[in-house]
Amino acid sequence: MAKTNPFQFMQQVRAEVSKVTWPNRREVLLTTVMVFVMATLAAIFFFFVDQAIQFGLRGIIGVFG
Repeated sequence: MAKTNPFQFMQQVRAEVSKVTWPNRREVLLTTVMVFVMATLAAIFFFFVDQAIQFGLRGIIGVFG
């Protein structure tokens, strides 16, 4: 791999950054809200799964304990 000097490196970085499509404010807000909604739904789902496992284990322990 060829070494480049710092000036060339910074030029290459600027060229690559200019190719990036940055999201606008609405897209950022929408994706942030969706992340919070999905995290909340996952938390609720795993809460109920945890409660079901706890109920099952207490039943098993109650029968054999």
